[in-house]
Amino acid sequence: MSEIRQRKEMQVQEIREKFQKASSAVIVDYRGLNVAEVTELRSKFREQNVEYKVYKNRLVKLALEGTDFEALEAELTGPNAIAFGYEDAVAPAKIIKDFSKKVPELELKAGIVDGIFYDVEGITLIADIPSRDVLLAKFLGSIQSPISKLAYALKAVADEKED
Repeated sequence: MSEIRQRKEMQVQEIREKFQKASSAVIVDYRGLNVAEVTELRSKFREQNVEYKVYKNRLVKLALEGTDFEALEAELTGPNAIAFGYEDAVAPAKIIKDFSKKVPELELKAGIVDGIFYDVEGITLIADIPSRDVLLAKFLGSIQSPISKLAYALKAVADEKED
């Protein structure tokens, strides 16, 4: 077997392992970004434990075979980059959407989050969902509000009876 073929097979295996470990993957069209913008984007991804890679479409298509991410194959046209989310499934979409406000050349194409395929509109909606921590804080705040109002009312009644 030729050395080039072995290298490509190793790359396909590496890509497949990334898809198997990831809870989400988002395909993005990165044409028009300069080096400084890509560097800034990569640092934002690193902060959220998101891996951002550019691979040849043919190698990605081979790696997708038999994985939960196989639906992404149709979106692999033209230059693409893939953002793999490991901890927070919506982090790649959020980062890309936020960064595309500053750099409009960066475009979401599609993605799979927790095993569900989303086209460009769907992945954009996913990116608008608040993070898990924000949702938990809102939930706890909504639970705490009535309880604290009840506590203030009971204290007021107790103070009134004391007088």
